[in-house]
Amino acid sequence: MNPVVVRNVRIGEGIPKICVPVTGVTKEDIIREAQSCTGIPADIVEWRADWFEHIFDMDKTMEVLERLRTVLGQTPLLFTFRTSREGGEKPMEPQAYAALNKAAARSGYTDLVDVEAFTGDGPVKDMIAAAHGCGVKVVASNHDFHGTPEKDDIIGRLCRMQELGADICKIAVMPRSRADVLTLLAATEEMYRLHADRPAVTMSMAGMGVISRLCGEVFGSALTFGAAGRASAPGQMDVQDLAQVLSLLHKSL
Repeated sequence: MNPVVVRNVRIGEGIPKICVPVTGVTKEDIIREAQSCTGIPADIVEWRADWFEHIFDMDKTMEVLERLRTVLGQTPLLFTFRTSREGGEKPMEPQAYAALNKAAARSGYTDLVDVEAFTGDGPVKDMIAAAHGCGVKVVASNHDFHGTPEKDDIIGRLCRMQELGADICKIAVMPRSRADVLTLLAATEEMYRLHADRPAVTMSMAGMGVISRLCGEVFGSALTFGAAGRASAPGQMDVQDLAQVLSLLHKSL
């Protein structure tokens, strides 16, 4: 499995990298949250742009991206508009969604873009090609807030993301039982051992699934999400606590 290098961060190698989401509603809140990320163990900062009050105004969105790039310096920036269909704050039609992601990639301000992998093969391939043409990495993602698919289904979705050309393949599922958490972990391990030629990111959400956010180095998940303020998904730990646990586990391996 080949790591993905973004600025000075090697994703898919060593301790799982920590991504901290920025979920401010106003420009001022977003910049304030980003500034607070400079003093915490954040390897990557994710701008959850679907929270932004003016996200449908392209000029204002690009202004925020530019400010984020300045504030974050050499910390990699992941641009994410999470649609309401996959647990985000706002709906967006596929055509507008693709245009937004391509504009973010072309801006020169972001290092990675999140592309919801099952938006449709045509738009997804178009977004991935556009991002790669700008030197921007792609995180293909899928979120199931209703339950946990079977192990083979989880693996199949991650493999499909590889086939589409994503640089990093991500899936998040909702457990309804402890057995569901084990299903996610088993799928992660098998994906890593048998199929992955690039980093995969997996998580079981909510409190029941929190163990999956901690044990990626054992099972094969390359990235985990920690909250510095408002969590962007159920089950995210405080980033300081998360970094401490990841470090303790790493020392034991």
